[in-house]
Order: sequence, then C-alpha cells, then structure tokens
Amino acid sequence: MIQTALDLGVKRVCIDETVGRRMARLSNLSVTGSIGVLLKAKSLGYDVSISDALERMRQRGIWLSQEVIKFALTH
Repeated sequence: MIQTALDLGVKRVCIDETVGRRMARLSNLSVTGSIGVLLKAKSLGYDVSISDALERMRQRGIWLSQEVIKFALTH
C-alpha cells in the first residue's frame, strides 16, 4: 500500500499497524488509522456512532488501547 501511495502521489494513507505507520512516515506520508477515518466521517456529518464502531471492532478481536478509546469518544 505504501508503494502504491507513493506511485500515485497520494499524501495520506490509512494504516493501523505500528510498523506500517512507521514505514509510511519514513516515506514522508501522512498517516491516519481506522479511528481517524471514523472521526473524520463524523465531523463531515455522516451518521457514525463512534461507540458502536469501537464495540464492533473489539468484538472482532481488534485491540484498542484505553487511550485510543478515550480519545475517540471525546472527539
């Protein structure tokens, strides 16, 4: 995905994994994650329930730190 973004001139990528985020930043790409996409959608007026989305992610085995959960719920 990082190489494709570079090839296409994309400036921002959505990556949740730590190593992938680090590699993207080293490639001078801006990085957001799943939570960032949800928060952006909500800020644009889409009907997004952050708490429901977080719960579905956790039910599917996606680990989220308490810090990330708190941030997502307060923004």
